Amino acid sequence: MSTAERILALDVGRKRIGLAISDELGITAQGLDTLERRGRREDIETLRRLAVARGVTRFLIGDPLHMSGDASRQGDYTREFASELERKTGLPIEFRDERWTSREAERTIRGAGVANRERKPTIDKLSAVILLQSYLDSTVTGRLS
Repeated sequence: MSTAERILALDVGRKRIGLAISDELGITAQGLDTLERRGRREDIETLRRLAVARGVTRFLIGDPLHMSGDASRQGDYTREFASELERKTGLPIEFRDERWTSREAERTIRGAGVANRERKPTIDKLSAVILLQSYLDSTVTGRLS
């Protein structure tokens, strides 16, 4: 990964999309405000504008597999969304297994005093951060080997 590459990670749900972005060096993931879904066309346009404004060069999208590793209905929906996002932005899409990100995010915020109405958007954002940070950690390890 070059120093100019920035990755925008998405935890795509039907009501919200958790967002995280890499720093310019590709070392750390920072959470962004969770995107409340307003319709596919508007959501993709919002993500396109965000990508342009932040200098994003690639999307990393959580692949919601069943615990068995099999594809899920949500995975089909996510892939359709990703395909349209790729067409509309011209940016490449990469998928990463997200089976454990929501559970890890829930454990992290449990007992942290997050209000009930804020809990789900916070979990979505933290899931995107965990997804992206694990990806960045694996690519840094690969570059150092």
